[in-house]
Amino acid sequence: MAERRTAAADRRPLRSGPGRVLVAVYGIFALAATGRAAVQLSTKFHEAPLAYLLSALAAAVYVVATVALARGDRTSGRVAVVSCSVELLGVLVVGTLSLADSKAFPDQTVWSGYGQGYGFVPLVLPVLGLLWLRRTLRRTP
Repeated sequence: MAERRTAAADRRPLRSGPGRVLVAVYGIFALAATGRAAVQLSTKFHEAPLAYLLSALAAAVYVVATVALARGDRTSGRVAVVSCSVELLGVLVVGTLSLADSKAFPDQTVWSGYGQGYGFVPLVLPVLGLLWLRRTLRRTP
């Protein structure tokens, strides 16, 4: 019984307060990016394969981040740190490449233009996620 309480207490910091908002926003982005990638890959793959594969990668990263944040234990916190870091790197690299060589990206991805099509949330979200994880993982025993 004591082990059960400890496990639940370990999850509380990641999923409480702003952590709940992060899980919700990541969940929305996971659904949106997965839906967009599925449609793009199934109907227009030949038009912009790189862009559509990057949309699928973004979707996978959002799904992993959502699940890791929702689970909330210490191991999942580490997975969330990695997925948020990959997301931030993806947004920065794809955002820069999409602006530098727009011909390589004939169609938008979640990360192109630093997430401009999504109100720059893809750029801000991993930063907020990493800050939240840094704060809460320090406090978790």
